[in-house]
Amino acid sequence: MTVTEPSAPAARQVVPAEERYAAELAFLAAQDPGPRPPGWALTPRAVVTFVCGSEGGELALPKRRAGLPSKLVIAPKFVGERALVERCVVTLAGERGLLLTGEPGTAKSMLSELLSAAVCGTSALTVQGTAGTTEDAFRYGWNYALLLAQGPTRQALVDSPVLAAMRAGRVVRVEEITRCLPEVQDALVSILSDRRVSVPELTATEDSVVSAAPGFTVIATANLRDRGVSEMSAALKRRFNFETVGPISDPDAEAALIRRQAVAAVERAGAAFGVDDSVLDALVTVFRDLRSGRSAEGWDVERPGTVMSTAEAVQVAASLGVAAAYLPGGDVLDLLPGHLLGVVRKDDPADHGRLLGYWDGPVRRRAEDGSAMWRRLWDLRGSLR
Repeated sequence: MTVTEPSAPAARQVVPAEERYAAELAFLAAQDPGPRPPGWALTPRAVVTFVCGSEGGELALPKRRAGLPSKLVIAPKFVGERALVERCVVTLAGERGLLLTGEPGTAKSMLSELLSAAVCGTSALTVQGTAGTTEDAFRYGWNYALLLAQGPTRQALVDSPVLAAMRAGRVVRVEEITRCLPEVQDALVSILSDRRVSVPELTATEDSVVSAAPGFTVIATANLRDRGVSEMSAALKRRFNFETVGPISDPDAEAALIRRQAVAAVERAGAAFGVDDSVLDALVTVFRDLRSGRSAEGWDVERPGTVMSTAEAVQVAASLGVAAAYLPGGDVLDLLPGHLLGVVRKDDPADHGRLLGYWDGPVRRRAEDGSAMWRRLWDLRGSLR
């Protein structure tokens, strides 16, 4: 008889923020013993520090703790205005719903994950909004095998992520809320107002009403491109504080973020990142020019209809890195126009012409100014046809 050894747990492509940054969260919990809102794992100030970083400075523990370093630099995880993060934290501390809006690819979901992990220790309580999301995702469902065997009982009740967050006093995330149908969205109106969910099937039992424990609140995200898909009702809007997450304003910060995330993506693919900084600089320049409608030199650029987001730039940089590692041959810069064309063609076929117009404008003018890299990109114009 052959005994099969148990297999090791499979590695995960994505590790939740609360696990990825567990050491920082534990350090901040010990480093700042100040007052915390009910149910919070960290102080509001520590939550802001976790998301935005300690600005390069070392934080020190007030006294030694077993298993924790005495000093630690907290790395920034979200590139954006600190004031925006502070407003988000204040909203959550007041147990009010927070709605993060903005163009696709501006790190709204990442910010909601980081805030949830820091506030309550988990980002796993999540509803993904789609046209097929039902009201059960916000309220509750049933284990139908138990329901048929026992009738409506607490054991047969299946908590939604929202109901689980209410019971535990945690943060629940609702991704792409405007993708949900209006009647499904409106299930949140009474939850955010009354902070309780009635279960009529369990009337006359102690489980007929679930009240939110202190600390419960909702972080939702919505893309501006989805405006009008399933417009939120005025009643639901009033129960959220809106915060707009915009594109990264600092080109150096955006370039550093793109490199950092692209390197991580290529390493997850089992390779070393071998794309030169000059190629990444060209990538960032093209994205920022097309996003803003104006080049770094001040030349007008026709903006494509698609969103030239930082997230898309990361994907292109990662693709270049994977190609350089696994399909070497020639200059990786030669691959950039084709990947850019793949990005701009996603929404509007006319964006192909706008990309060609960008090549005939800023790319050509930079090539004429003597830049060897931009001269090479200009020579590659034919690959965009």
